[in-house]
Amino acid sequence: MDAFTTAIFQAGGTVVSTLLLRHYRELGMTNTEFLIYLQLKSFADKGVDFPPTDAIANSLSLSDGAIFQQLHGMISKHLMQIKTIQQPDGLTRDSYDFTQLYEKLAQYVANQQAKSVDTQGATDREQIFQQIEAEFGRPLSPMEMETISKWIDVEHYPTPLIQLALKEAVLNQKYSLRYIERILISWQKKGIKTPEAAQRENESWRAQRTRSGQQQSGNNPNLKDVPNIPLFNIGDQPYQE
Repeated sequence: MDAFTTAIFQAGGTVVSTLLLRHYRELGMTNTEFLIYLQLKSFADKGVDFPPTDAIANSLSLSDGAIFQQLHGMISKHLMQIKTIQQPDGLTRDSYDFTQLYEKLAQYVANQQAKSVDTQGATDREQIFQQIEAEFGRPLSPMEMETISKWIDVEHYPTPLIQLALKEAVLNQKYSLRYIERILISWQKKGIKTPEAAQRENESWRAQRTRSGQQQSGNNPNLKDVPNIPLFNIGDQPYQE
């Protein structure tokens, strides 16, 4: 084994979160502070929780005073802490603790996810507005927009369900938000929460209606074809314009 390979194995390795590597700047950490963090983590990975500042200074070609100032800045920005640990023999030892840094990272991720959800929600809302306007052949009124927003924000109807309810309303030539809402309420009462479940319910209802129509036609040859009607119970019949 050559000298280089021996040195690589003896030095060991330091694992750094890719998430932190990509977003440390968003957490308020400078490039120099991140390099200091890497140095401290490399020592911690070897079991040295509180390395001397001159060891860090030599690695980064900085003075001890500069390293001290950087560490103080990291503490002020709540990127790390110096903790004193009580040992079993009664003595104490200090260690660098980066719990606060990862708490900031976790909060950053949560905020980004919340922004993503808000953006998607706004996109879905606008898409529903546009689809209903296209099917109704007219712009929505402010009151109608408020009603649709209530479906999304208060009733929490999934966007795909609203779109499917709109499709059912159009198939039955009922261009009314009240009609769409009654479909949604009907599905909600039946515990239907996904478009797939609603589609299965629709197919089951249509199959049952077809069998019923065939039986009635067999009993009365003069009976005309049963018209297509909405997919809810009579008691839940939607608003008729």
